[in-house]
Amino acid sequence: MGMHGHLTFLLLSLCAPGTFIRATVLPDLPRVVTLSEDTVSGTRVTEVTVSCSNSSSSPNVTLDSIEPEHPFNSIAISSDPIDATTFRAEVTLRAGAELDAHRVNQYTLILRAACPGEDEVEERLFVRVTAGHVLHCDTLFASAEGDVVQVLADVAPRTPLYVVLPQPLGGLTFRLRNRDTPLTLTRRGLVLAPDNGFDPSKDTQTFLLDIEVMDRHGHNCSRALRVEVLPSRRPRVTFPEPHWAVTVTEGIGPWEVVTQVYARGDNVRYAILAPVAPVLFAIDEVTGEIRSTRRLQESRAHLLIRAYNALHPDDHATATVNVTVQGRDCLAPRCVPAVFVSQVPETMSPGSTLVTLRCTGSTSTDGCLHYALEGPPSSLSHFCMEGPQLKVNATLDYDSEAMAALGFQFTATIVVTVGGQPRQSTRVPVLVTVTPVNEFRPACPSSATFTVPETAAFGSVVGRVAGTDRDYPQESLEYSLEGGPGPAQPFSIDRRTGEIRVVGPLDSQQHKSYRLVVRLTDTHNDLDPRKRQSRLCDVSVRLQAVPDQLPECIPEVQELRITAGSPGSRQPVTRLMCHGSPDSAPLTYTIVGGNEDGRFRLEGNTLVYLPGDRAEPQPFVLLVEVWGGSGGRRRRSLVALVVHVTPRSTPVPASTTTQRTALHKEPLVVLQTEAVWHPPAWFVAVLTISGVLLLATLGCTARNLLCSSRAPGKLFLAKSSWDVMEHGRNKEEQGQPHASSPGQFDGHAQDPRTGRDYLFSSVTGARRWI
Repeated sequence: MGMHGHLTFLLLSLCAPGTFIRATVLPDLPRVVTLSEDTVSGTRVTEVTVSCSNSSSSPNVTLDSIEPEHPFNSIAISSDPIDATTFRAEVTLRAGAELDAHRVNQYTLILRAACPGEDEVEERLFVRVTAGHVLHCDTLFASAEGDVVQVLADVAPRTPLYVVLPQPLGGLTFRLRNRDTPLTLTRRGLVLAPDNGFDPSKDTQTFLLDIEVMDRHGHNCSRALRVEVLPSRRPRVTFPEPHWAVTVTEGIGPWEVVTQVYARGDNVRYAILAPVAPVLFAIDEVTGEIRSTRRLQESRAHLLIRAYNALHPDDHATATVNVTVQGRDCLAPRCVPAVFVSQVPETMSPGSTLVTLRCTGSTSTDGCLHYALEGPPSSLSHFCMEGPQLKVNATLDYDSEAMAALGFQFTATIVVTVGGQPRQSTRVPVLVTVTPVNEFRPACPSSATFTVPETAAFGSVVGRVAGTDRDYPQESLEYSLEGGPGPAQPFSIDRRTGEIRVVGPLDSQQHKSYRLVVRLTDTHNDLDPRKRQSRLCDVSVRLQAVPDQLPECIPEVQELRITAGSPGSRQPVTRLMCHGSPDSAPLTYTIVGGNEDGRFRLEGNTLVYLPGDRAEPQPFVLLVEVWGGSGGRRRRSLVALVVHVTPRSTPVPASTTTQRTALHKEPLVVLQTEAVWHPPAWFVAVLTISGVLLLATLGCTARNLLCSSRAPGKLFLAKSSWDVMEHGRNKEEQGQPHASSPGQFDGHAQDPRTGRDYLFSSVTGARRWI
């Protein structure tokens, strides 16, 4: 039907009497709605307006889709219409719906609406799904290292502690990688406190969480969260006295105060836990007063009282209250002694009596007294009651670890009960202290042989004598050396530790080993300090021989020339280069000859000259002893030093006229007195002739050598006269300037006839007596 037909039908409908327009209209449709795939389930997609021709009840709107599985709920009509004929219809996402633009990027929804009494209309709604945001870890989490959350230990169970994402994207999944934590992570990224709360009795607790966030595309991020549980700042509920014992007389009336308990804390309330349905007593919830509920007769009741924080019921403590109602005509027995405290030796045999109680009842002798022992298992195993007698039941071994763990004390209680009705009892506390007895002698070590090098220094540790003692305490031993330290046994021993040390020189050539006798004496093993036991132990110390090594100096002979400084100064001359054994004591240096005027001294291995006011050159021949080694194995070497000291020049004052002063050099005269032997005349003649012939032969030989080859030769002339050598030395000093010649004397020897030491030159053959 064309346009003309529609207009004709409309005009006929308007002109016909009794005719009404009955058509439902969806004016918003068709249209297109865009929806992101990150949209959370339950979100409203769009709102559609439904117009009815007449005022009536809500229209019926149904939803259908071309796609077989669509994520939308049924159409819901809003309870708040726009007006009487216009209504709102909401299109929402189904719970648990997940949109995926890669799988379905558009849904075609068919909406059918019909108002009551009107024709049904059908329109289409197009929902376009767009791709959501990609999960980026750098923008998702502010800190890659993780967050720290601090909470108090008294937070309520399942309290939200942390939100992983304040504004979570749609389609995200939250998961805990570590399972060993009482905390809970919800599907929306909330971290909750444990179901039973935190333990308030512990100190600071730390929980590490590894949280993973994943989107529907498989992209994931992770972050670390540390939850620190701090102790509660409010005071804990505690009982100052966890055990209460109350005794009252029978006949007390109802609702009278029997006793009152007290607990520390905030908002404390009290309740009776046991018996569950108390018959005789009730407790005030606020004050803690325990009152009787009826007239009391002779009886005994055990109450378990609970104190708790009214705002935090998990904060609680318990105490026990023992209520004894005594009869008016029967009192508890009286015992002597009322408290028993005693010390017993560990050697007391089982069956010995410690104390006998003398108890009397308040009534006639018809009543029978019963004795029982109460206390820890250790006390009950070592003691027992036989009537009124407390006896030893087992050996009291002071030297055992179990006794040491008890502090060498036993505690118990003797309960004395009067028979008949009503029954009354008296408790006698018992404290028994076990004292030590020195039963055993010290024991020597199984092996007591030590080795020490003969070069060991003073105070070196040789070894330790480890004695033992079965009496407690086992380490209370004193050590002493029989005979004490001395030349016969150069050792000492530490009184407490038993360490043997070297206190004298050792020489393996004189003693291969030493046999020491060490006395072990126990201490603090008996109540009487005079009761001590000892034992002698043999200890062998072997000396390890160390090869001798003389101190070696390079060179052994030195000739030095110095210019004297100003008087009173200190002038270093040379440093002796000597070394000894690597493990021996440091070397010592001493001037033993040639230092009669005290101008030289040794500072360690450095030779120092102390200048004076002498104006003439002077030679010094010093003999230095170098000692090495330690103990009785000390070795020495000799070093010869020839020092030529030249006075310093005297400054000439400035003047207009120059004066030349010639210094007169006095000859140096050396006098030496020697004991000589006067041979007979014939011996002198023979010796003179032999000497002349020998000199002639040597002269001819030397002349032939010089004339034939002109090669340098070496002629060794031995001169035994001190005057001849000194005369030649004076000539040399006059003919040559004073220059340093440290290599002139390069040998040191001893004269076989006189036994005196002298220096010689291997080039010229010259000698100088030391």
